[in-house]
Amino acid sequence: MIGIRGDRSRGAFASLACATALVLAGCATASPQAGSTPSASPTPTAACPQVEGVELPPECAPYDPEQSMAQNDTYRQRMDISDETRTAAEDAIENVRPALDTLRTSGDISTDAVVAVMADAGLTSTQTIGDQRGVAFGVVGPKGGCIFGEVSADALIIEAGGYIMDGGCLPAQ
Repeated sequence: MIGIRGDRSRGAFASLACATALVLAGCATASPQAGSTPSASPTPTAACPQVEGVELPPECAPYDPEQSMAQNDTYRQRMDISDETRTAAEDAIENVRPALDTLRTSGDISTDAVVAVMADAGLTSTQTIGDQRGVAFGVVGPKGGCIFGEVSADALIIEAGGYIMDGGCLPAQ
C-alpha cells in the first residue's frame, strides 16, 4: 500500500511541476536582441501637453491643456431651467432686492443677515460664503432653480439660474 500511495504522490507532484513550468513559460517575454529595434511602440508613461510644432517623445501620452482646464470648470456650469421656474425666481429676486440693497448701503453685511433676508422672503436652504466685506449667496428658488449672487458695499449682484452641475446653488470656493 505504501508503494501505491507513493506512486500517486509522485505523479501528482510531477503534474503540478509541469503545470507550473508551463504557466511560467507563458509569462516570459522575449527581449529584443542587441542591435535590433522592437516592433511595438513603447507604452506611454507620462502625460505631456500638446504644443504646436513640438514633437513629443514616445513615452508621452499627449493631452490638450486648454481642454483639460475647461473640463475642470464643468462643475460650475448651471443647468437649464424652465420659463416657469425662471419667472418665479425673478419675482422672488424683486422681493429680496430692496432688503439686500439696504444691507449693502447700511454696511450691515454678514452671512446671517443674508440668510435672514432670504428666510423673510420665504426662501430656504440658503448657502453663503463671506464676511462683512461681501457675501456670496445661493438659495433654492420658489419653484426650483437657484437665486444666486453677491452683496458687498460696492455692489449687489443677483441672478436666477439652474443648479450647478455638482449640485446646489453656490459653487465651492
